[in-house]
Amino acid sequence: MTAIRIKHTVRLPADLSARLADYAARKKVPQALIVETALTSFLSPDGPERLEAALARRLDRMTRQLERMERRVTIANESLAVFVKFWLTSTPPLPDAALAAAQSKGRERYDGFVEAVGRRLARGTTLDDEVRLDIPADGDGQDL
Repeated sequence: MTAIRIKHTVRLPADLSARLADYAARKKVPQALIVETALTSFLSPDGPERLEAALARRLDRMTRQLERMERRVTIANESLAVFVKFWLTSTPPLPDAALAAAQSKGRERYDGFVEAVGRRLARGTTLDDEVRLDIPADGDGQDL
C-alpha cells in the first residue's frame, strides 16, 4: 500500500536551490527525497530532543577525553617536579676547574637526550604507554 503524495510547489533562493541540486547529485538521490527528509526532521516533535541528546553524548565524550588529558599532564608535571627536586637536592656544586668540562658533557648528554626523544616519538612509543604496561590494570584501563 502506497501513501498518497500531494504535490507542492515552493520557491527557493537561487543559492539554496543550487546547494540542494548539488547535494542531490553528489548523493545520487532525488531532490524531493532530500526536501521530504529535511521537513520530516524539522517538523518532528522529538527532533530537538534527539539533537540535544546527541550533543550531550558528544560533550560527555569530550569531557572524559579532557579529564584523561588533564590527568596525564598532572602526572607529567609531578614527575618532572620530583625529578628536578631530587636532582637539585642531590647534585653537589662543581668546583670551578671542573665546570667547563661538566658543561661540555652536559651539552653532549642533552643532545643525546633530544635524539632519543625524537626516535621514540618517530616510533610512536611513549612513556605513557610504558607506564600503563607497568601498572597493574584495575579493570577500567582509564587511570592514566
